[in-house]
Amino acid sequence: MSALAAVAILFGAFFVLLFGGVPISVSLGVASFVTALAFLPWDDSTYIIGQQMNVGLESFSLLAVPLFIFAGNIMNTGGIARRLVDLALVVVGRVPGALAHTNVLANMLFGALSGSAVASAAAIGSTLHDRQREAGYDPAFGAAVNIASAPTGLLIPPTTAAIVYSTVAGGVSVSALFMAGYVPGILMGLVIMVIAFVVTRRAEYPKAARVTSSEAIRCLFRALPGLLLIVVVVGGIVFGVFTATEGAAVAVLYTLVLSLAYRSMSWTALKDVVTRTVVATGVVMFLIAASTGMSWVMAYTGIPAAITEALLSVSDSRVVILGLMLVVLLVVGTFMDITPAILIFTPILLPISEELGMDPVQFGMVLILAMCIGTMTPPVGSVLFVGTSVSGESIERVVPKLIPHFAGLILLLIAVTFIPALSLALPGMMGLLE
Repeated sequence: MSALAAVAILFGAFFVLLFGGVPISVSLGVASFVTALAFLPWDDSTYIIGQQMNVGLESFSLLAVPLFIFAGNIMNTGGIARRLVDLALVVVGRVPGALAHTNVLANMLFGALSGSAVASAAAIGSTLHDRQREAGYDPAFGAAVNIASAPTGLLIPPTTAAIVYSTVAGGVSVSALFMAGYVPGILMGLVIMVIAFVVTRRAEYPKAARVTSSEAIRCLFRALPGLLLIVVVVGGIVFGVFTATEGAAVAVLYTLVLSLAYRSMSWTALKDVVTRTVVATGVVMFLIAASTGMSWVMAYTGIPAAITEALLSVSDSRVVILGLMLVVLLVVGTFMDITPAILIFTPILLPISEELGMDPVQFGMVLILAMCIGTMTPPVGSVLFVGTSVSGESIERVVPKLIPHFAGLILLLIAVTFIPALSLALPGMMGLLE
């Protein structure tokens, strides 16, 4: 049976199940098993798929995922968001539309600490929503800025997206991916701030009240313990003091102690944080296990090689093929969350990008940035739904306000794709690229 038939069976079964309302992880597992049955006997298919799902979780680096999820949930509950918002307001308070810029900067800071776009959209959005409404901001515009900037934390380290990609991509350095995320992540925030500046200047939204030097210093010292987490965790991982998994454990301990010191974490809240972490971890780990089975089926049937050959035969132009890849990723992002998208499409598209001379670290940044855009687009954008929920605005009112951000971020995605230095310069300077 040909690779083309395998593609039809695998993705046909997957999308039929997915659009039938079956969870993504179950759809992955069933589609993989059905495809294996087309090539192998029942006993072999059952044994191999089960074995591969188990093997997919036998990775020490994957322990970092639940630990970073735990640390992010602690920060979302532990009073750190409020301190970061106050610091961000001091930094950008005198710029027209100060609260919009504060939202972006606070999301960049909190997202970098928590590594979760959803947690950032919820924490920062709920903290700033009432302030923006009182200052006369259009609530739909405020929600759009919050939604567009919340995914910056998926690029700015530490981020579980980079860890998952590293595992699927065959051991690409987590340290290199962490360093590669800084420039695209910061540029993503700046793009949103430029768009917000244009909108707020036209609407004549107010600046924040001037703060005294003593107030600015107080805000800095209140936020400093949280900011030091980035230095401790990312610095420790990059300079080899500890692994990504050990860094995640340090992040949990650090944020827990900090939240207790702030007296913002009760035992009841901690119990809720643990419960949410366990549920989220179960979902992510089952996704990883199921996608590992799918990856084996694709490799066994020659699907990645067939897709690579098909795409490369479309045109001799590197620009055209990379453009097609970006279109595929942007379309995928509209109906699939970032973790399953990374798990499914890395084995398919990474070989194509390498054939075109793209470094695996750069491709990781392109993939994650494309999925960041997907988190804010209907019909499945998780950040879109959380951001509209905390703002109380309808999706119909918020999406038109997001269109300028979509345009700006797609231009950034093109730049990251065709200018390798945006993602590779920093890890290259630090000697992290192979």
